[in-house]
Formats: sequence, structure tokens, C-alpha cells
Amino acid sequence: MDYFDQVSNTIRDLKKYNKKIQDISQLIFKTYKSNSKILVAGNGGSNADAAHFVGELVCTFINKKRKPINAIDLSSSTAELTAWSNDFSFETYLERKVIANGNKKDILILLSTGGGNKLDKSSLNLVKACREANKKKIITISLLGKSGGLLKNISKKFILVESSVTSVIQECHMSILHKICYELEKKLI
Repeated sequence: MDYFDQVSNTIRDLKKYNKKIQDISQLIFKTYKSNSKILVAGNGGSNADAAHFVGELVCTFINKKRKPINAIDLSSSTAELTAWSNDFSFETYLERKVIANGNKKDILILLSTGGGNKLDKSSLNLVKACREANKKKIITISLLGKSGGLLKNISKKFILVESSVTSVIQECHMSILHKICYELEKKLI
């Protein structure tokens, strides 16, 4: 199958998650109204998507005059990331960021194409961050792919993209994030 057909078909199938996306948008809106914050994280391309989403929330999406939404890209400080990873462990860095920045009534959004796996040790930093957030009564939401991994079982809410192709999953995650922004803009006008 042509790559563009594969991506288009998978994105088209995301319509079945409209209710979940609206629910997530509503949770973010409530968090915004309560002066709490949105924490966002991912690895690699998912980290870039997390940063993009935070940019949309803090800056603007469609409405250039709307107020900013308090959002933090947990991996944005390379000084913190490299210091903690060098002195302690990359695997515990995001957990540390949740300890430092997360409070009850906040939301933690995690982007992961695989969801974390103990056997190959992939995305365990996201798993540890999610567990810490759950301890702190932070709402945890994961956008996942493949089998959903460990995050599927420990996140309060998740959307699982039905694909095993990393790039297709990432394209879908970005579409979901933009749809969340679109739904938020309707509430913030």
C-alpha cells in the first residue's frame, strides 16, 4: 500500500475517537479554568510532537487573541535533561520533572508509539512519569500505538492508534493533538 494511502486511511479511522478527543479537550479546558497546567512528554519524534502541542497551547492555534493555556514541555531543558541523565538516569528524568512540576488537578499527556516495554526497556521514562503522576492524583492521558505497551494499562485515559508503523502513529498523534486544539478553541472564544 502507498504510504500516503496508509496514513490517510489510519487518520480517517480516528473519527471513532471523536468522543474521547472531546472528553480530553474538556478535561484540558477544566484544567485551564482551574489555573492548573498541562504537562506533556514523549521521546524522539513524539518529543517533537509534544513540544509542538505545547506551542499550540501556550501561543495560539486559530484564535490569535485567546489567552495562553499553561502547558509545559517536560523535556524542553537540555541542561536539566543532560545533568540528571549524566548524574542519575535518563529513565528517571521525566519522573523527576513530574515531582518538580506536577500538582493535583494538573494533566500529564504522554505520547508514545509503543507505550513502554520492560523487555526492551523502551519508553520506561514515560512509564515512570505516569506512575508518579498517578501517585500525585494528576490526570494521565496517553496517545499510543502498536500494542499500547505498559502505558495502556496505567494511564487514566488513552487513545490507541491502530497501526504498528511508527511514522503513521506519529502522524495520527499530531492529528489528534490538532483536533484537541480545535475543540479547545471552540470553548475559549
